[in-house]
Amino acid sequence: MGKLAVYKYFSFMFLVITVMMSIFTLFGLFGGYANPSREIAMGLIVLLLPFFIFGNVLTLVFWLIRRRWIWLAIPLITILCCIPFIGTFYQPSILSSTSSRQSDFKIASYNVALFGREITGFRADDILSEMKDQKVNILCLQEFMEQSGDRDNTASYMNHFTHSAKGRNDMVIFSMFPIKASGIIDFGATNNSGMWADVEVRSRLVRIFNVHLETTGFNRTLSHVAKQSQQQSSPLSRSIILNAVYGNFTRGMAVRAGQADIVARHISESPYPVVLCGDFNDVPYSYTYRTMKGQLVDGFTECGSGFMYTLRGEKKVRIDYIFHDEAFHGVDYYKKSLSYSDHDPVFMSIAF
Repeated sequence: MGKLAVYKYFSFMFLVITVMMSIFTLFGLFGGYANPSREIAMGLIVLLLPFFIFGNVLTLVFWLIRRRWIWLAIPLITILCCIPFIGTFYQPSILSSTSSRQSDFKIASYNVALFGREITGFRADDILSEMKDQKVNILCLQEFMEQSGDRDNTASYMNHFTHSAKGRNDMVIFSMFPIKASGIIDFGATNNSGMWADVEVRSRLVRIFNVHLETTGFNRTLSHVAKQSQQQSSPLSRSIILNAVYGNFTRGMAVRAGQADIVARHISESPYPVVLCGDFNDVPYSYTYRTMKGQLVDGFTECGSGFMYTLRGEKKVRIDYIFHDEAFHGVDYYKKSLSYSDHDPVFMSIAF
């Protein structure tokens, strides 16, 4: 009788875990509709969504082994609801809609991380060579550094692309097609910004947006905390460190939300079909992702395949994107693993 009681208690607790896991997952799926400047908790749940999905898989396996079909339905239905989210970072090759039609132009987006601040210019030249090999027509760069020692990186890129538009600080768009107009999207008192350029592609004007949104600032915060610790006689407590990281992280989410609202307004006011590129510094299904995407099409979900992440190193997350207006058709979407930056570049071939 004692074993039966323990068995029932264990099953009941696992059922509670199953239900709670499902609830948090559904909150995460719709958390992107809540502005994190007002709903911080929802923003954090979105970031944890992959872990909640994995938790649902575990509960699904548990009830499958136990052959409790009623309880198994809870994680199963939840996982089915997550298919659109899963599709933002993984697309099976058999479902990829890669087209055999010829593209009208190829665009790339790349955060080059100031070329590692090296002074010889070899990284800038290598990246340019890669763009030539990939036959890129329009190149959107974030954290672009104009000078590498005595070398003029802008001049080197202009030898190939022939047209360019400069944004604020480190933003630039290079193009093999004529650029008719351009402008800056000012985010205010921050190092981040956006820009746009009206590019004439085969006698049609296309407005290209290039954006770089607020970073999470983990490394900067930890560096600041380390300096504070060195200046004091005793090490900082764990609570102080956690509060500093949490405060900076939540602030970053709120700032990105405001920047996404600004960019979305510019997109809605565009007189021409739009292609949006950039480093969003946020994950799919976040408020930033949903707001920036709006009525645009996520190129990867349209014609990409495999597992898509753009941040190199241990953090395998997707934060760099190419979206396009419904006036276009995606032909191909992919990334290349390059060692020149902490990001990987993303490429997309597009047809009218």
